[in-house]
Amino acid sequence: MIDARQSYLQDVVVAGLRALDYNQQADRSIHFSYEMVVLSPRTCVELGIELSEEDQKRTHVEMSGRKGLGVKVDDLIDMLIKKALEEVDSRHAEAPAEERLHIATQIAIGALRFFMLKYTRNSLIAFDFQEALSFEGETGPYVQYTAVRARNILRKLTDRGEALPDFATELDEAAMRRQLASEDFWQLLLIASKVETSVERAVTSGEPAHVAKYAFQLAQAFQQFLSQLPGTHRGKSGKANVSFCG
Repeated sequence: MIDARQSYLQDVVVAGLRALDYNQQADRSIHFSYEMVVLSPRTCVELGIELSEEDQKRTHVEMSGRKGLGVKVDDLIDMLIKKALEEVDSRHAEAPAEERLHIATQIAIGALRFFMLKYTRNSLIAFDFQEALSFEGETGPYVQYTAVRARNILRKLTDRGEALPDFATELDEAAMRRQLASEDFWQLLLIASKVETSVERAVTSGEPAHVAKYAFQLAQAFQQFLSQLPGTHRGKSGKANVSFCG
C-alpha cells in the first residue's frame, strides 16, 4: 500500500523480479495505490507545524521531507485522543477517568479509520481534526454514536427485566405488512439487507470506501427511523445528544 506517486517505482520492482526469474513473486506483487494524504492548514497549526504564508493560504498542505513537513501516525492519534477526551470530559465529567479515556480512544481511532476509508483511492485526502471528530455528517463518530444508541435500546430492555421477543412469531405476515407501510421502516430494512453486497463491491473493486459509505447510509436510515418514533429526540438544536458512557 503505497501512494500513486510511487507507481513507476513499483513497476520497476516487478520488472526486476521478472528479470531475476521470480515470475511467481512478480505476479503476486500488487500495488494497492491511493492518492496523497495531506493536512488542512488548520490541522497543521494544531500539530505545531510552522507554515509559510503561502502554505497558510492553501486549501491543504502536502507532506514534504525536504521542507520538514510531516506527522507521525502516533502523534496524530495522540492529538485525536486529546481532542476527543475534551469532548467526553465536558459531557461526562462524573464518569471514571479510565472509562473516559477508553471512550475517547475508541472515538479517536474510529474517527481516523473512517476518515481515511470514506474516500475512494483516486481522491486526495485532506485530513482535518475538526471534520474527522464531528458527530454530525459523514464521520466515524456519527456512525459510532448510532451503534451506541442502538445498543442502548437493547440495554434498557434488559434493565427492565425484559427479553427480546421472538420476532419470527411476533412479526407474522400481517404485522410485516403494517410495518412495511412505513417508508422509513422500508428504507431501513432495504439498506440493512445490502451489507453483504457492499462488502462484495468493496472487495471486487478494491475500494474500501464502499463499506464506509454503506455504514454511514445505514446509520442515517436508522436515525431517521428513530426520529419518527414517540419518545425519541435529538436535542433542541436537532443535533445528536452524544453519550458513549453507561
